[in-house]
Amino acid sequence: MKKSKTYLTLFWTFFKLGLFTFGGGYAMIPLIQAEIGERKKWMRTEEILDIVIIAESTPGPIAVNAATYVGYKVGGFFGALFATLGLVLPSLGIIFGISLFFDEFLQFSIVQSAFKGIEVAVAILILNAGLKLLKILKKDLYSIITLVLIFVLMIAMDVFAFDFSSIYLILIGAGFGLFLEALRKQPKKEEKQ
Repeated sequence: MKKSKTYLTLFWTFFKLGLFTFGGGYAMIPLIQAEIGERKKWMRTEEILDIVIIAESTPGPIAVNAATYVGYKVGGFFGALFATLGLVLPSLGIIFGISLFFDEFLQFSIVQSAFKGIEVAVAILILNAGLKLLKILKKDLYSIITLVLIFVLMIAMDVFAFDFSSIYLILIGAGFGLFLEALRKQPKKEEKQ
């Protein structure tokens, strides 16, 4: 495939994702998996999980980070540029259009009803994305302990209305992983003797 065709394909693929995904980056994960992994075969399922980890661990919106990562992997610098532009332009256009008459827009009962329906659909999409990621997650002791630890922390913070940035959860997960790796590398008593 020629470079220009690759760039246009990246742009159009992420333009469609940006145009038809409601609910932000997490709601986009199943669509990215279907489009990038299954239809285009640009990446394996395991790589999609890596994309989510990298995109969530770096500054910026997860969807933009994912588009940039996939674009770079498929088409280098310009691939990243075209994929990112493709993802961002639909939202930019829609938000700009809505901002011109936002207050009047929200007064329509049909818009309010649509937003209520979209909220439910987005929650289901995010839950679906989480379940798909859970299926491809390695089922070793480290992953299970980290998953349970972070899940319990999230529930406790929600129950006690404790405002805690997700960045700290990511850092706790990374710290826990480093701690377990250090434990794993400790020589056993039998090896010392």
